[in-house]
Amino acid sequence: MTQPAIFFEEVNERQGVFHRRAILMGAFAGLGVGALGARLAYLQLFETQRYEKLATSNQFNFKLMPAPRGIIVDRNGAILAANRPNFRLMVARDKGMDPEATLHTLAEYVPLDEARQRRLLKDINSAPKRAPVQVMEDMSWEQFSAINVRAPELPGVTADMGEVRVYPHGGAFAHVIGYVAKVNKEDVEKAGPNPDPIMLHPSFRIGKQGVEKAFDLALRGRAGAKKVEVDANGREVREDAKGDIPATPGKVIELTLDADVQLRAEEVFGEESGAAVVMDVRNGDLLCLFSGPSFDANRFVRGLTGVEYRGLAQYDHKPLFNKALTATYPPGSTFKTMVALSALEHGYDPKTVHVCTGHWYFGRMWKCDAVHGAQDLHHAVATSCDIYFYQTALWLGPDRIAETARKFGLGEIFDIGIPGQKKGLVPDTAYKKRRFPKDPKWHPGETPSMGIGQGYTNLNPLQLCVMTARIANGQKSLHPRLIRSIGGVEQKSGAAWGDLPVNKDNLHFVREAMAAVTTIGTAARVADLGLGDVKMAGKTGTAQAYSYGSGRGVHGTAGAWKLRDHAWFVAFAPYDAPRYAISVLVEHGGFGAAAAAPRAREIMRTVLLKDPEVMKRVVRPAPMPDLPPEMQNQPDAADGIVTAHAPTGKPA
Repeated sequence: MTQPAIFFEEVNERQGVFHRRAILMGAFAGLGVGALGARLAYLQLFETQRYEKLATSNQFNFKLMPAPRGIIVDRNGAILAANRPNFRLMVARDKGMDPEATLHTLAEYVPLDEARQRRLLKDINSAPKRAPVQVMEDMSWEQFSAINVRAPELPGVTADMGEVRVYPHGGAFAHVIGYVAKVNKEDVEKAGPNPDPIMLHPSFRIGKQGVEKAFDLALRGRAGAKKVEVDANGREVREDAKGDIPATPGKVIELTLDADVQLRAEEVFGEESGAAVVMDVRNGDLLCLFSGPSFDANRFVRGLTGVEYRGLAQYDHKPLFNKALTATYPPGSTFKTMVALSALEHGYDPKTVHVCTGHWYFGRMWKCDAVHGAQDLHHAVATSCDIYFYQTALWLGPDRIAETARKFGLGEIFDIGIPGQKKGLVPDTAYKKRRFPKDPKWHPGETPSMGIGQGYTNLNPLQLCVMTARIANGQKSLHPRLIRSIGGVEQKSGAAWGDLPVNKDNLHFVREAMAAVTTIGTAARVADLGLGDVKMAGKTGTAQAYSYGSGRGVHGTAGAWKLRDHAWFVAFAPYDAPRYAISVLVEHGGFGAAAAAPRAREIMRTVLLKDPEVMKRVVRPAPMPDLPPEMQNQPDAADGIVTAHAPTGKPA
């Protein structure tokens, strides 16, 4: 009887342990299920919106889209740089596609030679996955349609419509406005460690020269984004226009230039090499800043071939060089205005007479281009007598001449908003010490050359226009202004730079002498504007290009082009009420009166004929003929209209 009792006790014990363990495990399982249910309830009830957003972000992406680039206009609102629609072709490297085979297929529809395919293949393989690389732009409608029809057969290929920069006037404004081009590695590095993501967009262009470069940030605006639905592999399925983030267009840049004047300058220069600058002497506004020959900025937007670029770079007339700002030249006889003014400022008697026999000896024989005879200062400016100014410069010395020249902007860099200016040189004794430590002394024989704008003296056309404008204004230290407004915000006036620290009577003398240049002097037969009593005052200049006597013939107009003299003309008009100043350089043009003055005359005519106040002087109604009293205020026989005649002898 004892054994069964022991057996049942062991069975009951094991069953009890099992039940306890089952209850414990069940409790743990219940707690887990309860916690999971509570968590699911929390996510469903309280985190719904958050996870809806996360799910949406998995379904949709945002593609950066460049903003419309700001336009550039002239003083009258004429468009100088704008945007136009552009059919473009792009290829993105993706899973399962063969970039090389794709390019070969595309070459059947658009012109892609082997060399270009190799360059594109390199770009596609180095680009991030699914990052589009632009293959072609400016496709025709036929090319665009053909590729879109075959889009399902061409994975990774996209043909869409974007915008491209366009310059309506081609080369006339190229040096001022510059151009835009693709972003390169150097551009990204210059932007710092966190460049704007839009710079990596295949259709984005960055300013490379001129206004486009100087105001790139203002012109590019703020990029927008396009909302697109994507599949699990990140491929675009469709667009969601309602979710797009609009871009902010770039700011409008208004220049002080006048398109008509700039285009006229391009026309009168033709294929000649040189520059023309026109400035309003009342406020410093630049109406013209032309350098020729130029280049078509539209070609740079699309991208030049190596052959095209080498052709521009190697042409001896240097079309890529901004001669109005970057190039410096001896100013020649235009600098005599500064020598004359400096002499007057330092007590020189303008009635002092020097006799010009065509030669003058001072250490060596110095020449003049004519035999002028006895000359005072007024006539020496008018006839541009070198012999007179050799001796006047010796009387002054280089430091006095340089001091006066710098008051008129010579040797100065002006903040006109765009880079590229060269300072040039107005020499003095301190310069000689710095530049020539082995021969630091200024020798007397170096001064006569400075007196006629040669020797060390080198200036650019902008500086000479500023000089002429300050002479014409007579009151203000004018600074040139190129940027009129940015996004509607007016920029500082060129007249807001203080007064001109020069005796006004002396300035009047120089202006009168410059007026004589165009009536009895070197430009008497070539500077007549043909606008009645509206006349121009100016100064011709002929400057040796390399060395004395390098240009052969009269005024160095013969021989090899690069050895001929440079031709200058500076002027202001109307001379009795100055409104505009001009400087014209014809590189290796020979005699200033023959090459530069006629071009300055034609450009100045365009400026004056656009000025309403000047036109009132030019266009005057003819006086009415004398009529007997009984014929006045009679009905017109033709139409019965009563005509009220003006008093006899006065314009109607």
